[in-house]
Amino acid sequence: MKGITQKIKYIFASIGGLVALLVIWGLIEPRLLNTEQEVAKIPNLPAAWEGKQIGQLSDFQVGMWAGNPGTARRSVEQMIDAKPAAVLISGDFIYHAEPEPSAEIEKAVSIVKPLVDAGIPTYAVLGNHDYGMSSKKAEPGTQLASSLESELEAAGIVILENESVAMQLPDGGEPLYLAAVDSLWANQDNVEAALADIPEGSPRVALMHNPDDFEFFPENMAPLALAGHTHGGQIRLPNSPQWSWLRFTQDDKVYADGWVEDSYGKPGNNLYVNVGIGMSIIPIRLFCPPELTLFTLET
Repeated sequence: MKGITQKIKYIFASIGGLVALLVIWGLIEPRLLNTEQEVAKIPNLPAAWEGKQIGQLSDFQVGMWAGNPGTARRSVEQMIDAKPAAVLISGDFIYHAEPEPSAEIEKAVSIVKPLVDAGIPTYAVLGNHDYGMSSKKAEPGTQLASSLESELEAAGIVILENESVAMQLPDGGEPLYLAAVDSLWANQDNVEAALADIPEGSPRVALMHNPDDFEFFPENMAPLALAGHTHGGQIRLPNSPQWSWLRFTQDDKVYADGWVEDSYGKPGNNLYVNVGIGMSIIPIRLFCPPELTLFTLET
C-alpha cells in the first residue's frame, strides 16, 4: 500500500510539474516572433508587381492585461527591415479600452506609425475589439471605433470600410487592388460594397478581420484573402488550431494557422489566417507564437 501511495504522489507531482512548465512557457511564448514566408498567386498580376512582397500584421490587442506590446513593436521593426511594397493590418489594434480609450489608442498608433514613417503604404481594417466587442452579443462601440480610426488615419494609416483602393508602386504602373471588409461582429461588413469599384478582371487582394467573412466572396474574387481574429487558437496542441482553447470557447467557423486548406469559400479564392501578435482573455500563448507574414506575389 505504501508503494502504491508513493507512485500516486509521484504521478501527481509529475503532472503538476508539467503543468507548471507549460504555464511558464505559455508566458514566454508571446515574446517570441515568427516570420512566415509565403507565395501567393494572383491572376492578371501586373509585371511590375511580380516578385514584390506584401506584409501582414494582425491582432496587436493593445491594452490586454500583461500583454506583449514589445512584440508588436518588434514585428513592425522587422516588417520595416523587410521593405514590402505594402503592409496590410487585419484589425484588433486595441483590446479593452473603455471607458477612457485614449492611452490604448495612443499606444496602438505609436506602434504602427513607424511603417508610415518608413514610407511603406499601410492599409487596415478594424476588428471586433476595435469596436469594444469581446463577444458577438456586445453592443458595437461605434464611437470607440471612430476615435481609433481618426487617430490611425492622422498617422497615415489608411483605414478601409467596405471599400477598395488601388495600391500603387512608387514608379506607378498598373495597380493591385485591395478590397477591404469592416467588422463582422459589429455587423458592419459588406463584401459586395468592398468589391463594387474594382474593374472586372483586375488583380486584387482581400482583407478582413474575421475569416468567417471569406465565405461571402464570389468565386475568383479573392485569390489572396487575408484575415486574423482567431489567434490560431492561442492555446492548442502543436500545429492544431482545431484542437485549441479558443476553438472550443468561441463559435467562429474558421480556425486556422496559415492557409485554409478545406473546402471553405468559393472556387478560385484562397484564405490565409494570421495567428496575430496579441492575446485574448489570458496573457498566454502555447504552441502558437506571434507572427508576421510576408507574401511574395506571383501570377
